[in-house]
Amino acid sequence: MHKRLAIPLLAAVLLSGATAQSAELRGHGGPVRAISVAPDGKTAATGSFDTRAIIWSLETGEARDVLLFHEGEVTAVAALPNGRFASAGADGRIAIWQTGRSDPARILEGHAGPVADLEVSPDGSMLASASWDATVRLWPLAGGEARVFEGHGANVNALAFLADGTLVSAGYDAIVIYWPSQAGAPPVRAVMPTPLNTLVTAPGDRLFVGGADGHVRLLDRRGEVQLEMQVSRKPVIALAATPDANYLAAAGIDDGILLLETRSLSTIRTLDTSDVAVWSLASAAGGKTLLAGGADHLVREWNVETGERLGAAVTGKTDPMARYADNPDAEVFRACIACHTLGPNDGNRAGPTLHGIFGRKIASVPGYHYSPAFRKMDIVWTPETVSKLFELGPNAYTPGTKMPEQTISNAEDRAALIRFLQAETRTD
Repeated sequence: MHKRLAIPLLAAVLLSGATAQSAELRGHGGPVRAISVAPDGKTAATGSFDTRAIIWSLETGEARDVLLFHEGEVTAVAALPNGRFASAGADGRIAIWQTGRSDPARILEGHAGPVADLEVSPDGSMLASASWDATVRLWPLAGGEARVFEGHGANVNALAFLADGTLVSAGYDAIVIYWPSQAGAPPVRAVMPTPLNTLVTAPGDRLFVGGADGHVRLLDRRGEVQLEMQVSRKPVIALAATPDANYLAAAGIDDGILLLETRSLSTIRTLDTSDVAVWSLASAAGGKTLLAGGADHLVREWNVETGERLGAAVTGKTDPMARYADNPDAEVFRACIACHTLGPNDGNRAGPTLHGIFGRKIASVPGYHYSPAFRKMDIVWTPETVSKLFELGPNAYTPGTKMPEQTISNAEDRAALIRFLQAETRTD
């Protein structure tokens, strides 16, 4: 955290260029509940308690789209074929997103409770959803009615697909169900000794399952426990396996992240999260790195082999604020740079360009897709209104915005931000 910046600004993401300890994705205004990395490893989606999903470029650290649709926290995301993503939330709805569009390309409705997990079938044709309404649904991505699976007696929290397309679900009823791909065939049910929170596949049609008792268990295709290990004093709420199946990352509430060796479930190392609870995990960079979404609203990245937290010195990324090194007010803008451009020819990112912001009416940048609430407001951006935005927070000053909730309580920091914008966004 930079000394003058207490919170993220302007719906932004930070990939700091300072040290190997500072790689962070900033932009959410609440705990990051879900992460999904696209198959090509270049793009990822995150979902948060702030009701927003964000699509990121993992190559540049830019937030490409900030997506506002759900009425409540976004609890699940999934990367789909052809550059699409899906998000789902506490409102029970699933949104299918096409890159560059501010509205869902398709909305899937049917669940009567929050959607806790989304998974894509191995062939990319189906999207599975798990809900607290005790059902699992299988949606054809080409269109058509969902197939509904009923059999759990409580919240369904997690899903996974085996290599042959068999769908597996786990729930708070402590049951794992293997659903047959052919209609009419009976499911296989396995009873565990504890409520279940998370699943991840392993080679050989096996599964790792994380439970409320702090144990990770390895199951075979019949649901029989082959191996188990207590890895946390508290419930295991997130798991992620590397593609080579050598490592398994496990996060327990307030217990940090444990990197496990998959053959024995023995702990290789503990990744220091500075006592921040981790809500979500995802393997990235072909299994070389691990992404973790925290209760502090950030996504951090670790090198799997070394356990080192990554930053620009490791990834080779340059500091995007280097060009403003001579401006003493620039540091306040650091967390904004990946979502907002400043120059006349730089265009829009996840947020609109700030070039010429002062004197501009709200929601008036050509080519940027604003939220409907923004388009109805009668605000002109001046030093006073921009300062008021961060004094009160976006939700209070501009209700319905796509921006995460955030404030700058320090008047000196607000003044520094205004001076920086006045110097760097003028049109003359």
